[in-house]
Amino acid sequence: MARTHTGLPVVGMIGGGQLARMTHQAAIALGQSLHVLIAEQDDAAGLVAPEVQLGSHTDLAALRSFAKACDVVTFDHEHVPGEHIRALAAEGVKVFPSADALHYAQDKRAMRERLGELGFPVPRWEPLTSLEAFGLPAVVKTARGGYDGRGVFVVRDPSEPLPDVELIVEELVPLRRELAVQVARSPFGQIAVYPVVETVQRDGICVEVLAPAPNLSPDTAAAAQEMAIRIAHSLDVVGLLAVELFETDTGRLVINELAMRPHNSGHWTIEGARTSQFEQHLRAVLDYPLGDTHPTAPAVVMANLLGGPDAGMGLDERVHHMMAAEPGVKLHLYGKQIRPGRKIGHVTALGDDMADCRARAARAAHWIQSGESL
Repeated sequence: MARTHTGLPVVGMIGGGQLARMTHQAAIALGQSLHVLIAEQDDAAGLVAPEVQLGSHTDLAALRSFAKACDVVTFDHEHVPGEHIRALAAEGVKVFPSADALHYAQDKRAMRERLGELGFPVPRWEPLTSLEAFGLPAVVKTARGGYDGRGVFVVRDPSEPLPDVELIVEELVPLRRELAVQVARSPFGQIAVYPVVETVQRDGICVEVLAPAPNLSPDTAAAAQEMAIRIAHSLDVVGLLAVELFETDTGRLVINELAMRPHNSGHWTIEGARTSQFEQHLRAVLDYPLGDTHPTAPAVVMANLLGGPDAGMGLDERVHHMMAAEPGVKLHLYGKQIRPGRKIGHVTALGDDMADCRARAARAAHWIQSGESL
């Protein structure tokens, strides 16, 4: 893979999904050429990034070869084995986040243990030994590898089948809603935090993000941001950290998940914040001064586009109809093959009124997903 000589540091991203694709778009404006390690030739980032290498994130030789052309290496997913990351770091490669930090996003048991030790609020949990002893209903999670609802099971009957892997069990938290907050941290220790957002889930998949979270008290918003900042410092995270939260029926905040990379809850920032999460992640891993996180509009709504049935109208025709119906809504397609339930893109609506933005985003998303007006 030839090195691009721009006179600026080269960032390499392991993983070629939509997060790498959108990070590449942010890198262009910074005068950089993002290098990407892709698993398949038709990966989302591989279709647009000029500097790609084909290889597996579990192949240490491929990782070593890839890192040679990069000044800094980072990730668009959390599945790179920790021992490989440590091997690269021992050989002098700058890798952010580090294996020690990323471990807490890779292993839910380790995350729950460490956050509890640090005094952060987490659901009542334990390694799964007996569902009856823990109490039902409960939430069972695979300790490693789950995402987008995969590896998460709401169990109401102890006879329900579960995978034969390491599992943890948690209380079923009485929810008012789900929230998320993102924070960026540089190696120097500079911090930049984004507004708290509300994430709307369906079947374990985020379908909508509302920024800022409606009807959230300033004190609660500040508490969530402070929590994210403290976690980033405590775990020595470099890059983006997304903290997914439960807001309980009593208004208490409880940590659900951590992600140490650009995150679906931050896609709204491309148009909706002064600095997108993707540019911010690049700034952070390069130890550049971090950017302004203030919103560009009073209300921003991001709606994920999920693959749906073929209603006889091709994607290009759906795009025509969507743009004609909602010219103010911004469309992002990821170049992915359409499968039912798969995230193929997102739309973003900005304005002064949250309800109006939600309606416009929903109409635009419906056109792309179904080929019909809402």
